[in-house]
Amino acid sequence: MPGGDDKGVSAETDAPRVLLRLYDEALPVVYGYFVRRCGDRGTAEDLTSETFLAAMDAARKPSPPSITVPWLVGVARHKLADHYRRRHDRFTVPVAELPEPVDPADDWDAELDRIVAEAVLARLPEQHRTVLALRYLDDCSVPECAALIGRTVHATEALLVRARRAFRSQYPTPEGGPS
Repeated sequence: MPGGDDKGVSAETDAPRVLLRLYDEALPVVYGYFVRRCGDRGTAEDLTSETFLAAMDAARKPSPPSITVPWLVGVARHKLADHYRRRHDRFTVPVAELPEPVDPADDWDAELDRIVAEAVLARLPEQHRTVLALRYLDDCSVPECAALIGRTVHATEALLVRARRAFRSQYPTPEGGPS
């Protein structure tokens, strides 16, 4: 717009600008996330690019999400999962005959617990999901979580306490209801 007047900027065009302003701050966080998990700089760079391209696509939608560093880390988690899925599918070699396990374990209970935990996690507020996923799924230390979500270590510890409490209150007891 002539003269730099941004009064007519809609929310639709504002999200890409927010992402561009956030880019310098978010790039080292997203790239660092991938480098720690991939071990290969080339893959980390590719996944970082994919993350920011997906973020820009989301920012251009009619109802864009709130663009934040934690949101970008969430996008990065999905891109990493997609990467491992693609890699696993591409390099799977069929085996003529699978060996019989010596002591077949019944993993059904663990699988059910995982499904229930994912459902509970999905019902929690975004900030609780983010901090719990970073701490327990991605195995980040509390200071690493704090850096990724842009909080102090003390505030992150308090958030973790509230997030764990919220998770426990939603997780069903053995009798079938929330605890």
